[in-house]
Amino acid sequence: MMKNFRKFSFSAIMCCGLFISAYAQPVTAPLPVKVVAGKQGFNLTRAGKPYFIKGAGGTNYSDRLASYGGNSLRTWDSRNGQDVLDQAQKLGLSVTMGLNVARERHGFNYDDTAAVHQQLERLRHEVRKYKNHPALLIWGIGNELNLQYKNPKVWDAVNDIAKMIHQEDPNHPATTMLAGVNKREVDYIKVRCPNLDLLSVQVYGGLAKVPQQMLDAGWQGAYMVTEWGPTGHWEGPQTPWKASVEETSSEKAAVYKNRYEASIKQDKHCVGSYVFLWGQKQERTPTWYGLFTEAGEENEVVDVMQYLWTGSWPKNRAPHISSFLLNGKPAADNIYLQPGKSYNAVASVADPNQDKLTTRWELLPESTDLKEGGDHESRPQPINGLLSSVVTNKAILKTPEKEGAYRLFVYVSDGHNKVATANIPFYVRVAAQ
Repeated sequence: MMKNFRKFSFSAIMCCGLFISAYAQPVTAPLPVKVVAGKQGFNLTRAGKPYFIKGAGGTNYSDRLASYGGNSLRTWDSRNGQDVLDQAQKLGLSVTMGLNVARERHGFNYDDTAAVHQQLERLRHEVRKYKNHPALLIWGIGNELNLQYKNPKVWDAVNDIAKMIHQEDPNHPATTMLAGVNKREVDYIKVRCPNLDLLSVQVYGGLAKVPQQMLDAGWQGAYMVTEWGPTGHWEGPQTPWKASVEETSSEKAAVYKNRYEASIKQDKHCVGSYVFLWGQKQERTPTWYGLFTEAGEENEVVDVMQYLWTGSWPKNRAPHISSFLLNGKPAADNIYLQPGKSYNAVASVADPNQDKLTTRWELLPESTDLKEGGDHESRPQPINGLLSSVVTNKAILKTPEKEGAYRLFVYVSDGHNKVATANIPFYVRVAAQ
């Protein structure tokens, strides 16, 4: 009898302990976020306190984002949402959580009411899943839904999603991300999307003009810039063979700083931004939009972002590249070379901290897997055996025998995870100019 009593007592105690333990776990509660109109513009508040977004697009290197003065990250969908939010909370970051809304350019039909409703209910499930997480900041409805679209019913769907978000989650605003600033889309959204709390725009070379463009388009509400970065591949110079000319990492650093200070920092209607891209991706080239290399090295733009977010430069600065020449010519000179011949490549690079520099060269065929709107592109395979390094900043390129378009890359590293990058497109043909 006593033995059975001891078994019962131990089991009861364990059950009670588990019961109490379950209820003793910390309960996550949302931090209410509001868009607040002021005398001169708009502000976000988070848990009642002003909150200006110093953000970056992407979930990689979020620990560095936090340590460099950033306070928020942005996703394009809610995959791995729990992990993203938990990591952000741990680091003191917030999250603009993307909701993956189908795009007409990918074949979705917004006249298909059943498919539109199915999408709404799928997103309702995502909102319910994450709405109470304390790291959540804003819901982002789709990405560049205005890119290559024709059916304005997409904006009715966006409004229905925003309305659903407000029904399910009264604590977080809803926005949608536009490619560029266009009066037609702004007019549609003003009429068809009254449930949006603010607008988001994604602009590259024209960032400095955004405040005036928003006024010209008739948008008088709050907005944020959810992608901004270097001059886009569609905006800058192109060679006769349709290869876009990319800025060097140092040229990018200068335009990031100047354009941010002329727009995001100044406009009282702007509640913050997400720089693109806090990571690395192949889009036209492996270096065009990422602030990091594939190995995680930081280019000069990361230094600029730390300065813009905190007012102070990092102690260790990235190498600065002032020029990159192939056969004595810069990238914008439309370089034609003969097959199987040798040419000099020279990069002029200095390190602010006088660190010892090392150089890596890479030759790629010009990418042919070209997409729009940030869709996935495959990286070209390197061509090996045609580059020999003379000294740190010089190499000899033996051109491929096959006629066609190529691109020569240089990566100059300081040994402390900082890098300068540049590339030159060129065309191999028998009758060189």
